[in-house]
Amino acid sequence: MKTITEIRKIGKGQRYYLYLDDEFFGVYEAEILARHCLRTGQSFDESFFEDLKLENGDYACFNRGLSLLEKSMKSEKMVKDYLKEKGYPKSCIDKAIDKLKEYGYIDDGNFCESYINSYRQTKSKKKLKYDLLSKGINEEIVTEKIDQLLDDEEEKENLLKLAEKYMKNKEFDLKNKQKFYNHFAGKGYDYGSILSVWEKIANARD
Repeated sequence: MKTITEIRKIGKGQRYYLYLDDEFFGVYEAEILARHCLRTGQSFDESFFEDLKLENGDYACFNRGLSLLEKSMKSEKMVKDYLKEKGYPKSCIDKAIDKLKEYGYIDDGNFCESYINSYRQTKSKKKLKYDLLSKGINEEIVTEKIDQLLDDEEEKENLLKLAEKYMKNKEFDLKNKQKFYNHFAGKGYDYGSILSVWEKIANARD
């Protein structure tokens, strides 16, 4: 048996230090302590406290993921990586992810659409695909959403607008042409499209 000898609040938040037999046992969420009506002086066998530790870990992990998602939409992989960095074990992370998906907080399809709509005017389809794949989105979902939301004609129009803005007040010389190519190649545009836009705005400047 172990006895709760101290439950001490941490700052102004909803977390507490828990001590068993005058030894530090961990940081616990107020919700978990309240759920079991725990207070100083109570005694339980060791299995109870081991179960309490697991329950607290699951709860804390879910809340940490939820807090992240309340700030901005994230992919499943991004949430997993974040929780892993915070030191939560895989079992807690898997449960948290399943619960967050069940509640609709994680939806890679919706995240994909939102990302494309946010960057469709400044990034090529190739760059969008690269970015989304790096965020752990399934390639099939990425391809489907990009084809659905951004066609080749719009991509060309966006490139032209970006190019005109980039070359504003710049000379159309060889040095700037190389910089121009490097800049837009880095955004995923192909050589033919970049050259075509360069010639178009250069001719318009004459």
